Amino acid sequence: MTDPVFVHPLPTPCEAGTTFALTGSEARHTEVKRMRDGEVVVITDGVGRAIRGQWHSGNIEVTEVLDVSPPQPQVTVVQAIPKSDRAELAVDLMVQAGADRIIAWAASRSIAKWDGKEAKALAKWENASRAAAKQSRRLLIPEVAGPLKRPQDLPSFFDAKPDAPQPLILILHESATEGIGEINFSGVEQMALIVGPEGGVSEDELEQFTALGARPIRLGPEILRTATAASVALGAVGVLTSRWGKATIS
Repeated sequence: MTDPVFVHPLPTPCEAGTTFALTGSEARHTEVKRMRDGEVVVITDGVGRAIRGQWHSGNIEVTEVLDVSPPQPQVTVVQAIPKSDRAELAVDLMVQAGADRIIAWAASRSIAKWDGKEAKALAKWENASRAAAKQSRRLLIPEVAGPLKRPQDLPSFFDAKPDAPQPLILILHESATEGIGEINFSGVEQMALIVGPEGGVSEDELEQFTALGARPIRLGPEILRTATAASVALGAVGVLTSRWGKATIS
């Protein structure tokens, strides 16, 4: 079994031999897990630094500084807001499957509406992202952003520098003729996966996304629920790129 992961601020500097106290909710979590002196744990700040160390009565002794290199390509999921009872499930599944960032999308056909409740709703998604990242032993917690209200605003969520690489944008659509296995991922550093709502992506929104260069794709013959589509697509991307190990890039 892999070492348990805790999310907690790390001291600066932080190197082998450094000792610091585990506090707050994560300290209470060690009590629930009945940690024993000398047990190995992984501590991450969730945004770029992580260590392996030993737990000693509430203190962590650092034994190793871990590499926290994000996988390539970086994948942003643009998720149409699902029904409230499925929203956190969607976040949980896509984080487990490897999403690097999640953008909530207020699609025209989304049944759930966040009007006036954006901050509270995003906080729920952030909590779901953090919990799923810990459960799946991830060292980087996916950022949650949004809501995206108009497809044409999607570029504002990516690096606006003139020399920044343009992201590959793929939109899951039941009428697409191109399969995800036909996509050439060679050289792609950033990509976005767009997942529509229960009622499907409207024609206007599809046109607006394609005007940005988005390519409609199908995952397979089955039509997936909005809460599960992103996780299945991320699994396919993991196999078709080097994200999950040996690359099979065409």
